Amino acid sequence: MEVLRRSSVFAAEVMEVFDRSPTDKELVSQAKALCRDYINSRLIQAGISWSKPEYNAPVPGGKLAEVSTILLRLGDELEYIRPNVYRNIARQLNISLHSETVVSDAFLAVAAQIFTAGITWGKVVSLYAVAAGLAVDCVRHAQPAMVHTIVDCLGEFVRKTLVTWLKRRGGWADITKCVVNTDPSLRSHWLVATVCSFGHFLKAIFFVLLPER
Repeated sequence: MEVLRRSSVFAAEVMEVFDRSPTDKELVSQAKALCRDYINSRLIQAGISWSKPEYNAPVPGGKLAEVSTILLRLGDELEYIRPNVYRNIARQLNISLHSETVVSDAFLAVAAQIFTAGITWGKVVSLYAVAAGLAVDCVRHAQPAMVHTIVDCLGEFVRKTLVTWLKRRGGWADITKCVVNTDPSLRSHWLVATVCSFGHFLKAIFFVLLPER
């Protein structure tokens, strides 16, 4: 009950910041809340039992809930285009899931590669899809504690790399502009480009990490 109470308090605080310009800390907190929700959704889709209440706590209602819904919707489209790209991430990177350092370094290396040529919402969605895919791998391999590590790594990456970009767009709510009523082939163009790029830099990251294994 105490965990749920704390989650409710946190939810109220996260919702409140949408009424004004969010601080760096608030944007990171929102990023992590969205990541937990995205991961939880993918664990449910994979049919994996998940019993950590702190990760199961739903994203708060209001605007952040709308952001989460859009993020998941775009993630569904992204993963539908290339279903195998965002699955079995650990195997594709050929890394062990028993070391927090290895998991952290691998995720941050992939994250850095995703945004090498700039920041777009497509790449942000890709970042979340990678985090969720890696989290699913961790839980499947009896390493559920690594989910917390992945969420924290994503938050740290957002703090260092994405906060300024997010502020210029008024925060996470800007992602809702990605969903418009238009030709589906045009709407998914940015997703196709993101997936194609990701397939190439997964291979690049494999060779970057190779000496560390």
